[in-house]
Amino acid sequence: MIPTSPTAPTASTGPERGRTVLTGARVVLPDGVAQNAVLTVEGKLIAGTVREGSDGSDGRDGSGEPDASGERTGSREHARTQVPTSAGAESVLDLSGHWIVPGFVDMHVHGGGGASFSAGTAEEALRVVATHRRHGTTTMVASTVTGELSDLAQQAGALSELAEQGDLAGIHFEGPFISAARCGAHDPALLRDPDPTEVRKLVDAARGTARMMTLAPELPGGLDSVRMLADSGVIAAVGHTDSTYEATAEAVEAGATVATHLFNAMPGLGHRAPGPVAALLEDERITVELINDGVHLHPAVVELAFHRAGAGRVAFITDAMGAAGMGDGRYPLGPLEVEVRDGVARLTEGGSIAGSTLTLDEAFRRAVTVDGIAVEDAVRALSANPARLLGVCDRTGSLEPGKYADLVVLDAAFEVKGVMRRGAWEVRPDAG
Repeated sequence: MIPTSPTAPTASTGPERGRTVLTGARVVLPDGVAQNAVLTVEGKLIAGTVREGSDGSDGRDGSGEPDASGERTGSREHARTQVPTSAGAESVLDLSGHWIVPGFVDMHVHGGGGASFSAGTAEEALRVVATHRRHGTTTMVASTVTGELSDLAQQAGALSELAEQGDLAGIHFEGPFISAARCGAHDPALLRDPDPTEVRKLVDAARGTARMMTLAPELPGGLDSVRMLADSGVIAAVGHTDSTYEATAEAVEAGATVATHLFNAMPGLGHRAPGPVAALLEDERITVELINDGVHLHPAVVELAFHRAGAGRVAFITDAMGAAGMGDGRYPLGPLEVEVRDGVARLTEGGSIAGSTLTLDEAFRRAVTVDGIAVEDAVRALSANPARLLGVCDRTGSLEPGKYADLVVLDAAFEVKGVMRRGAWEVRPDAG
């Protein structure tokens, strides 16, 4: 059974580096944006933050020390957490004019940097991880593509080793238990009904690192498989489905909690046959994945999903394939071939959209500059919500003392300037 509440990191995890102090930035915290904040990192962990007062004060009381009460005194909003600032710091970076947000969490990604998780090798998997880390993704689940069960089991075995050593947050099986009518870029010859016995074999092949499985619940064995996954602590996701509204609602009752790339690879929203979209949007138990690349979804549809589901139920994903972080050309996607033109990936045979070339920094930037999503809501969709679903919200997904120092530094145009994972810079920002 997959543990759903992992142990939070503590100082005993071994701070391996000294103190880093980040000053002057706007920091997105769980309860709002801290202006001109001080963010302190000790080793791998966040030590604390101090929020500057609205009256221009530095969030300190008259003694010059942080007020740890967290209460307003006059017009000042005092320190949320009592922490030291720059004394004894190993490094201090002035990030005035920048944003600091939690590291992004991608719960649905197939590849990047010219590599693919479906290759089933550590070398390719680590190339995918490195590519997306440079774009701010500090936590990632490896998604597979429909294949023979024996091949998927082999891939799961290889990827589970990387999950066990902390490079991945687990494995997501997308297919083969999906609808031939909505298979998209999955090989229809390899699809099969979701027999719970076969579903269990894939979960077992992941050796405790299976985090999610996408299936079509209307297929024979679908509801039983949803129940089995839910009972095993694995997220059951509804996707690549030709389901009705009613059948989708049954799947939710059986334990499904995620909509795989909502709107894509499922019947559209109809006024007489509302289909799976309506059932998934309306149920408070469902978190909806959105591919916010401007290709898969119109901005009005992104706004609709946020309005109906609320910011607490949206998770931005990339669904990226090997071309993410690369240029146009031809790339493999499982057993199929994909051609990328102008950044859009399509199957060479049939022309179906085949995943994306998206990175999560692009999804964030588009959300706040094109879709009109508030920065705090976009952060929830990129970090806190997927971290909660994956059961790692006690260690990452928000900037709070005691959690891993996973963060992204963005400039005023929301371009990535720095990426820190567990206290170490993957991309080091220039000091202001």
